[in-house]
This record gives sequence, C-alpha cells and structure tokens, in this order.
Amino acid sequence: MKKLVIIPTYNEKENIENIISTVFALKEDFHVLIVDDSSPDGTADIVKKLQSTYPDQLHLIIRKIKDGLGKAYIHGFKWALQNNYDYIFEMDADFSHNPADLKKLFEACKNADMSIGSRYSKGVNVVNWPMGRVLLSYFASKYVRMILGIPIHDTTAGFVCFSRKVLEEIGLDKIKLKGYGFQIEMKFRAVKKGFKVAEVPIIFTNRELGVSKMNGGIIHEAVFGVLNLKWKSMIGKL
Repeated sequence: MKKLVIIPTYNEKENIENIISTVFALKEDFHVLIVDDSSPDGTADIVKKLQSTYPDQLHLIIRKIKDGLGKAYIHGFKWALQNNYDYIFEMDADFSHNPADLKKLFEACKNADMSIGSRYSKGVNVVNWPMGRVLLSYFASKYVRMILGIPIHDTTAGFVCFSRKVLEEIGLDKIKLKGYGFQIEMKFRAVKKGFKVAEVPIIFTNRELGVSKMNGGIIHEAVFGVLNLKWKSMIGKL
C-alpha cells in the first residue's frame, strides 16, 4: 500500500526540513509531496536539496500562483491519483499536527474511508492558541455540524487521511471553497457520498516558527460557504 503525505507550503523555511525529516524518521514508508506556492523565502530550494537525500520518497510541485489552500491540495490529490497512491494524507508544515499521529490516522483509515485528526472529538485538545481563536474554531465546527448535519466534531480539521476511492469519487473539480471552507466541503461531500468517516483524537499545537496564514477572508468564506453548500445540497446542485 502506497502512502503519500501532502504538505502545502508558503514561506515555511523555518519548518520544512524538520517536518520532512521527522516524517521519514517514522520508518513507516510514507512518501511526502510538498506543494509550494512559489514561496519567496526559498522553501522550495530547501526541498530540492533534501531530494538528494530522499530521492524516491520526497516529491515537489511548485505552483506559479498562490490561490488558496484548497487549490494546492487538489493539485496534490490529482498528482497522488496519477501516481497510484492508495492512502493520501493532508498535514500542515508547522508541526501543529504531530507527524507521529500519521500512523494512528492510517490505522483508522484501514477500517473507514477517511480518518480525521480531531481536536474536538474528546473535549478540546489545543495547545498554545489564544482563547479567542480556540473558541472561534470550536464554535465554527459546531456551527458547521448544525447547518450541514454531518456527524463530525472537527469539521475544519486539516489533518486527514483519505483512501484513494474517496478522492476518485468525491468530484475534485467541483470543490469551490479554498481555505477552512475547503476542509469543510471535502468532509461534507464525503459524507453525502456515503463514505465512512472516523475521527481520531489528537493534540493540536500552535506553530512556534513562521507566520500563520489565517485571515478574515478565510473565516468569511467558511461561514458563507457553509450556507452555500447547504443550499446546493437542498436543491440537488452539489
């Protein structure tokens, strides 16, 4: 079974070498695909140098434009399908997701179609976030769960394992949302398709290095994107 961890990057030079080395140190035969949005800080150059150390395991796509997390992941998903990977993971570059938890997500996905590294399935497991951001994220997931009616506690989670068939059947070209909205739309479409989703409790740790990509536009898209998804679902236009 071929396993690919997709890590989207933009200005992650402080983290990228460590996150790649940590994933490969797991000795679990994970491959890594970095999808870099032409980072001006030289993130891609660091990855290119590391490819000489991991020639068969480390892959790099450099996109010419920065047009959202969702677009970067979809680019990576399509590459993964073309290269015959069986399990495809989403993970951040900044160690907010513990690479050691990749193994737990993989084991859970063997008995489901999709597994989610969940901050909220067992209480609130977030470290070093300001209280305001914790509350925003927690109640955003509650809001999405209520509006869309999906049985997922952490609807905006970005630490996910997909079995190949989910990405083949979910309709990647129909995904419209880009930021947190993208994460919500992927989960909603998977549930609507009847795929089995498992949540795996994790501890999410705020980044120590680099700069967060969160902004008001991402939040706005998520709030109103959810309403649009609900409307499309109701009229059969999803």
